[in-house]
Amino acid sequence: MSESKKEWWRLKRPIIGIAANEIEDAGAKLYHLPISYTPCGYVKAVQSAGGLPLVLPVGSPELAKAYITQIDKLILAGGQNVSPTLYGETIQVEEAELSNERDQFELTLIEEAIAQGKPIFAVCRGLQLVNVALGGSLYQDISCLNQQKIAHMQVPVSREIPTHQIQTEADSILRDIYGEATTVNSFHFQAVKKLAKELRVTALSEDGIIEGVESNDPSLVFLGVQWHPDFAYEYLEQEMAVFHYVVKEL
Repeated sequence: MSESKKEWWRLKRPIIGIAANEIEDAGAKLYHLPISYTPCGYVKAVQSAGGLPLVLPVGSPELAKAYITQIDKLILAGGQNVSPTLYGETIQVEEAELSNERDQFELTLIEEAIAQGKPIFAVCRGLQLVNVALGGSLYQDISCLNQQKIAHMQVPVSREIPTHQIQTEADSILRDIYGEATTVNSFHFQAVKKLAKELRVTALSEDGIIEGVESNDPSLVFLGVQWHPDFAYEYLEQEMAVFHYVVKEL
């Protein structure tokens, strides 16, 4: 860390915007209210890493510029599948697993973050959406791939338990944090298919699924992972380490 960055760090906690999700019915304990939320793992990990988390509720795309102006960095969390219509395909997955409103809002957050030079950390769905925003595409359901050898949706195994190995690329952020190889958790049906030209692969699973992506474009500060550090930051040092990197270095 440079001396100027150390001084900035001493004076200010960076504001980390976390794009939220919505649920129409929160259940009987919350009077079946619709709620805006983000999983606590993101909030607590950012706080533990020295950042100030700011949850960004889903809203009209017009709000995105104002939100991005208020933050130092953006986190895009996991959640629903990304709509295949965004990369020119017909929908072959359950439409109940999609959220067009969230897609459009977060696409505008991505556009504004890039325009304002704000770093982006993206997890699972977030990685997939950034790839689509930049012109890439996705596998709608990786269970249809004949070569799949790994259970990429590890339910019912507990969320914090790592279940499959990844290999990281040399000269990458993920290599510095995770080493040459490590084991991570897995909770996804979709995955990157065609990678956007602004991005480069920096981690792969043993069956060839893209697990980590970084920017190869100087105008874009980006780190994306297909697994969920937010599920395991309390249990695994490597997953807390990635939040420290995002808050302090990205």
